[in-house]
Amino acid sequence: MKNIHEHNPSTEALLNLEYKFQPELTEKLDHVKSDFNQELINEIVLWKTNRYAELDNETLNLINKIDRKSEIIDSDLTGEILMHLLKTKGIRLPMASTILRFRNPKIYQIIDQRVYRMIYGTELKLKTNINDNIIQYLDYLTALRNVCNVYQIPFSESDRILYEYDKRMNLEKIKY
Repeated sequence: MKNIHEHNPSTEALLNLEYKFQPELTEKLDHVKSDFNQELINEIVLWKTNRYAELDNETLNLINKIDRKSEIIDSDLTGEILMHLLKTKGIRLPMASTILRFRNPKIYQIIDQRVYRMIYGTELKLKTNINDNIIQYLDYLTALRNVCNVYQIPFSESDRILYEYDKRMNLEKIKY
């Protein structure tokens, strides 16, 4: 591995390099004037781990259309939201489902390796096509609801209950 001295770049060459990592968040964090709080620390951690996903206003507006009190899924709205989320850099189906779950856990739950394994008995393999991801998630929610009905598990807590159950019952490591 070469160090900077072995490359011997000119000062001008170094100063003309443009830093392109997480540009919007970097700009925001570079100009923070307020005291640090947990929200700011979370943004710094997300910046460092390259896990920051910035949603556009249209996607945020769609998410906010989900009725927090509803117990019936609107498949069309869900599909539209997932289409927007899955086109966002840094968001794949597990993260998208997490966002939806925190909006309304009565109709959405997190698609997770452990819970998926508990339902289907196989490893979760995410689809590569966005439309296939949406179908996969909607099918997963239906299967999860069926498991909840059979075992009398509250759907709104099912991702957590089945996650913990899998940790106790399956000693086989999860592949992430």
